[in-house]
Amino acid sequence: MNYGNGDATFRACGGETGIRRLVECFYAKMDTLPEAQRIRRMHPADLGLSIDKLACFLCGWTGGPRRYEETYGPIQIPVFHQRLAIGEAERDAWLLCMAHALDLQPYPDELKQYLLRELFVPAERIRQAVAARRSR
Repeated sequence: MNYGNGDATFRACGGETGIRRLVECFYAKMDTLPEAQRIRRMHPADLGLSIDKLACFLCGWTGGPRRYEETYGPIQIPVFHQRLAIGEAERDAWLLCMAHALDLQPYPDELKQYLLRELFVPAERIRQAVAARRSR
């Protein structure tokens, strides 16, 4: 599979249904993994909106419909997260939750590895944006 081209990744993830299932598993892991306690506290008690926003973002990010922009407007991920204390530990906890959630999906191993590698990029950009804000 040629992930990253057109909607190949979106389709390989099972479309919107598969992505929503991944995101629900991701937040369930955030609720249960001890390593994720700090980042869980950065979220509201009711994760409904967080789940929807991440699922909408991932739909477009994987080459599918741009649900985030349709529903919430322009994507400004680093700007939104600048108010939070996100360092390497928080970035890594987020990625750990995603790795555990991916393990629960019926995706090919190559897709799981691709997604984790590619998701590191926005996670790291968020960390860098927060660090830049702090250094001012």
